[in-house]
Amino acid sequence: MTPESGPDIGAAAIEAAIRSPKAGGPALVAYLTAGFPTRDAFAGLVQEVAGVADVVEIGIPFSDPMADGATIQDASRVALEQGASLGWALDALADAFPSGPPAPLVLMSYLNPLLRFGMERLAERSVAACVSGVIVPDLPYDETDEVAGPLRERGMGVVQMATVVSSAERLRLVGEATSGFLYAVTSLGTTGSGSLDTSGVTRFLDDLRAITQAPVCAGFGIRTPDHVRSLAGHCDGVIVGSALVETIGSGGSAGAFLRSLRIG
Repeated sequence: MTPESGPDIGAAAIEAAIRSPKAGGPALVAYLTAGFPTRDAFAGLVQEVAGVADVVEIGIPFSDPMADGATIQDASRVALEQGASLGWALDALADAFPSGPPAPLVLMSYLNPLLRFGMERLAERSVAACVSGVIVPDLPYDETDEVAGPLRERGMGVVQMATVVSSAERLRLVGEATSGFLYAVTSLGTTGSGSLDTSGVTRFLDDLRAITQAPVCAGFGIRTPDHVRSLAGHCDGVIVGSALVETIGSGGSAGAFLRSLRIG
């Protein structure tokens, strides 16, 4: 999808960015919470991260983030206390990238805030903000067409999530339904919880790549170059969330942390 006089956005742009990362090794998908650490700092932060990462995932703060661990829950709480919202995030992204972002932008939101906002309105505002897709953890794959139809009509990606406990048939259906990339949940529990057992994940990732035409990106628990190295060759990209949010919360450099994860 190419808005008039604007940059390429949409599912195809996400896939292309993951297939051809800015540096060697798997593509880097970097997660930020909209409005964290402060609303004023967010624009500069997302610009910095988009200059390094291949795709930027922007989490919309929510009061009941069931899939998120303590780090992202705390970031969401801080952002909500400052008045961050879906509408504000879309405005902030449009202001941060008036000529389009250097990496595709993907919103991560639970379903309730999206339904309250309105899916048609979300689609229109997302295109205006050069957002390429969405991840909705609590949207069943078989309801995607009904709920996210306005997004797909505009060519936006609707990223599905695959877990190690799903049946082979469900994984096949999720792999067919996804667009942009397939989000492979590499551990049980919430984001950032526990350690990542990469030895038990690689076969799962290999199986996913065999059942979907979309790129496969591994997320949940990835925080070190060793994690990235152990997954390289088994997935197309890695998703870094809690570790990046922790770096930002402690005053560290988001860009430097992401560059440290490049292995090529």
